[in-house]
Amino acid sequence: MTATGPAPAELHDFAARLRTYAPHDGVHALRVPGAYAVRASRTNAELFHSVYQPSVCIVAQGAKTVFLCQDIYEYDSARVLVFSLELPMASQVTRASVADPYLALKLNVDPAQVAPLAGRVFPHGLPPVRENRGVYVGSSTSALVGTATRLLTLLADESDAALIAPLVVEELLIRLLRSSVGGRVAQIGHQEGTVQRVARAVDWVRANFDQPMDVPSLAEMVHMSPSTFHGHFKAVTSLSPLQFQKALRLREARRLMLTGRADATTASRQVGYASASQFTREYGRLFGRAPARDIAHLRERGLDADSAH
Repeated sequence: MTATGPAPAELHDFAARLRTYAPHDGVHALRVPGAYAVRASRTNAELFHSVYQPSVCIVAQGAKTVFLCQDIYEYDSARVLVFSLELPMASQVTRASVADPYLALKLNVDPAQVAPLAGRVFPHGLPPVRENRGVYVGSSTSALVGTATRLLTLLADESDAALIAPLVVEELLIRLLRSSVGGRVAQIGHQEGTVQRVARAVDWVRANFDQPMDVPSLAEMVHMSPSTFHGHFKAVTSLSPLQFQKALRLREARRLMLTGRADATTASRQVGYASASQFTREYGRLFGRAPARDIAHLRERGLDADSAH
């Protein structure tokens, strides 16, 4: 049976539930661990920079775009967005207003939870995927939106949230696995697959971003040759290992400066830069302004470290 897209009435109910848990703009944690209601009442010309965890984003209304190097991913109520590993991304809300804000459910995806569900959905082996990517967009469905709405409904009762909501999260993952992006979602739980081997390398880089990078050692850690590792890493993340590390360093330096704990020189040193001039040059290339000007601009707009990320 062909999956059908969500009907307007279903999206209306989904949006109404999200408004309950997101009464104002921002990212609001829900009673289910790793679940968030997201709201934005205006579009933004500037990019917001963040490190996205493995997750799925289901939109009720409005639209958003995320950028990973030269790759652009647009999604709205007709399309779901899936991140298969942690990635440094930039994002932009492209359709929103006070009357009709951007509203979405974001659910972090645990590879350990996906693996047994994928085995049940694909008992004869995971379907092949043409390319391993860290981000992908698929069609939203009536079943997905309906399940997401029921999940939000359960959160009104503390006992339901504790006992039943985790089962609905599993249902949501199963519906994703049975959707047009099911084969890609299944790769999140495949520990010996390319995506998860790259994810293990990403975990190391995330934990040690201020240290010099030894690509051959990283490759050995995930049981690949250096050339194979470099190719797979870039295919999945759209970045080379060194570019990935730089993206993390610059975002962390921005956070340190915005919280007031460091000036540009101190922040650059703390994240692993030996050259202050190189830091300033690369910071401006990513964020569009020199460090001091960028931080002053963010503070003028009333942004904190989380919203600036």
